[in-house]
Amino acid sequence: MTRRDFASAVALSAGVATAPPAPVLSLIKPPALREGDTVALIAPATGVTDPGQLSAAADAVRSFGLRPRLGANVGRQVGYLAGAIDERLDDFHAAFRDPDVRGIFCIRGGYGSAQLLDRIDYGLIRVHPKVFVGYSDITALHLAIHKKAGLVTFHGPVIVFKGSTAHFNEYTVRWYRKALFGREPLGRLENPVSRGLSSIRPGAAHGRLMGGNLTLIGSLMGTPYEIDTRGAILFTEEIGEQPYRVDRVLTQLRLAGKLSDAAGVLFGECISCDSGSCAPEFTPSLSVREVLDEIVGKLSAPSMAGLAIGHTDDQLTLPLGVEATLDATRCQLTIDEPAVS
Repeated sequence: MTRRDFASAVALSAGVATAPPAPVLSLIKPPALREGDTVALIAPATGVTDPGQLSAAADAVRSFGLRPRLGANVGRQVGYLAGAIDERLDDFHAAFRDPDVRGIFCIRGGYGSAQLLDRIDYGLIRVHPKVFVGYSDITALHLAIHKKAGLVTFHGPVIVFKGSTAHFNEYTVRWYRKALFGREPLGRLENPVSRGLSSIRPGAAHGRLMGGNLTLIGSLMGTPYEIDTRGAILFTEEIGEQPYRVDRVLTQLRLAGKLSDAAGVLFGECISCDSGSCAPEFTPSLSVREVLDEIVGKLSAPSMAGLAIGHTDDQLTLPLGVEATLDATRCQLTIDEPAVS
């Protein structure tokens, strides 16, 4: 009898219902991008309707030596969404189906990606693996694609951030290119010189890299697409959430066992989270760092904060699903495995 079978037998004898473990898909790595490749620009969440911004987005892609192809429905708008669900889904599927498209870049985040999850053809993704990049609201797609298709995707810059493409500075471009075009492991990641890292709980851990935006991770709990943190290096980031809201989602993840299951925890940027005024009942406030120390710092897993990921101009590109090593004593994250084939 295996350890898992023994645990199930004990649970059954105690009258506790147990679900069979979910099948684990073998990891698929997309082909690396090469200069001259065609990439699709899609808007699975909130859209960009300004022709000038769309033109700038296409120019940003050309600056990498790539050929941009706008999704057929890009530029549409339905309230706060980039078109109807079917329109956004059509562009998503068309990008994976098109044999000329080698990569898929999300134009922006915002809200709406989760609306697509139960309608996506994950078999199509598995048969046609491609570089897929985005962050923030795109976290919903990353987690679902990893769980249902097993594809390595990339938590990295959207093409239009804060209405501009100016965030593609030297630092961001260097790591973007290295992640999407290089066939070697990213190795040890480095913050900009001006930005420090800090240890929350010292120690070292090794595991597959998994994570994204904190709010989106929390929003998928209880769904078939919720994050699997077992043995993983969990990373997360946030923007514009007051410390008590960061506390709320971290507490939810703690109660769900997602934090204790992780081999290590990494918190990136939390932009505009400590600034601004809280509701009177939450004043005085704790700082985000105090929240992290209280919740993450009490885990047995090593943890650190401050890596340049998230809603910032200086942004790393992280591959989800590959093996990585977190050294929270030295404040280092090292990507040990190639992310592209």
